[in-house]
Amino acid sequence: VQLQVSGGGLVQEGGSLRLSCRATGFNLNHYSIGWFRQAPGKEREGVGCLKNSDVGSHYGNSVKGRFTISRQSNTVYLQMTNLKPEDTAVYYCATDFETDPCTVVSGAISYFAIDYWGKGTLVTVSS
Repeated sequence: VQLQVSGGGLVQEGGSLRLSCRATGFNLNHYSIGWFRQAPGKEREGVGCLKNSDVGSHYGNSVKGRFTISRQSNTVYLQMTNLKPEDTAVYYCATDFETDPCTVVSGAISYFAIDYWGKGTLVTVSS
């Protein structure tokens, strides 16, 4: 079971980036997938998530209307538009076979008990 994250980089404010999360060793369509990020000195934050079989999705308030998650084959994408300096962070995708990583708790996407994480990719947005 492996999640491979790619697509990070440096972009100017207002620009766009697309991150990819490729799964190997299992069929990702059967499971929900979450995107999370962590900025220096800050707690990990749920960015968005997609339910298994694409039956639903959630987005964090700070990215609603700007970020979109999609799935094709065994890869999930995070399309980020109108990027802001506060989007600068290391971005991770995560999934689990028992715990749903697309669960909202107290208004935030929970990453509690999520076992499988991709190696993060750094997104830097310059002003």
